[in-house]
Amino acid sequence: MRRRSLVTTAVAAPALVRAQSRQTRIVVPFAPGGPADFLARLVAPAVAEALKQSVVVDNKAGAGGTIGVDAVAKAAPDRSTFAVVPVGNIAVNPTLISNLPYKQTDLVPIAMLARVENALVVRTELPVQSLKDLVELARRRPGALSFASPGAGSQAHLAGELLKVRERLFIVHVPYRGIAPALNDVLSGEVTLMFAPLSLALPHVKAGKLRALGVASANRSPLAPEVPTIAEQGLPAFEAVSWYALMGPAGTPADVVARVNAEAVRALGQPDVKDKLAAQGMAPGSDSPQQLAATIRAETERWAAVIRTQNLQPE
Repeated sequence: MRRRSLVTTAVAAPALVRAQSRQTRIVVPFAPGGPADFLARLVAPAVAEALKQSVVVDNKAGAGGTIGVDAVAKAAPDRSTFAVVPVGNIAVNPTLISNLPYKQTDLVPIAMLARVENALVVRTELPVQSLKDLVELARRRPGALSFASPGAGSQAHLAGELLKVRERLFIVHVPYRGIAPALNDVLSGEVTLMFAPLSLALPHVKAGKLRALGVASANRSPLAPEVPTIAEQGLPAFEAVSWYALMGPAGTPADVVARVNAEAVRALGQPDVKDKLAAQGMAPGSDSPQQLAATIRAETERWAAVIRTQNLQPE
């Protein structure tokens, strides 16, 4: 009897060691240093606490985030793999990109990590003081105005297209490779306007180089409470908010989803974490998995309508 017990223990021990030493990955579908990478490293301790095991951040860049997100979509739902997924990769690309290798349903929503407000900005030399002025100028000069974005399918691009649809405007889209060069050309006057992250645009607004005509969110921003929302100015429900969510492979156990969500929300609510987010121009998420799922559905419907109406194509 004692011999059988020893054999059982010897066989079970390697499995126990493997279980204890298993690492969880948070895949970042972009290179180190960006907002998704920042958020993954910020939330990793909370995920480790929820699962009682070590967590590493795995940068898997390529194809605008598609490679990394697809890797997680195809991973085993064994609580060992998660991803920081921007709005574009889960609520835009499934409509924009016809040959996307994953489906929206291949991923399960876990926690909203952060939101980034976008503002419609123009160079101060442009003779407009409000959204109404800009719309009137665009109607008087169809095709003469342009808007910058960091690329097709970005929130800046889609927000510009949504404005064109809602106001029936002809404004030319000028895509760039990144936010910085796009914003620089608005500052130089090469491009007329842009929907830019408010935190990046605000220093230029305060310096008198840019004018913020409206915030593309449901409520005014605490960063610039004097700037009205676009919705307030005659375009109800106009929203174009950048956000990042923690997601896992479909089939991830519900209890794992609940534990990770609870720890992530708790961590994001800590004063020091809020300060770190604010320094990056981000507001912490506090949504349940169900609320995040509802956000994804609503954003998918909004942007799918714009993509189809404007016949938008990936670059």
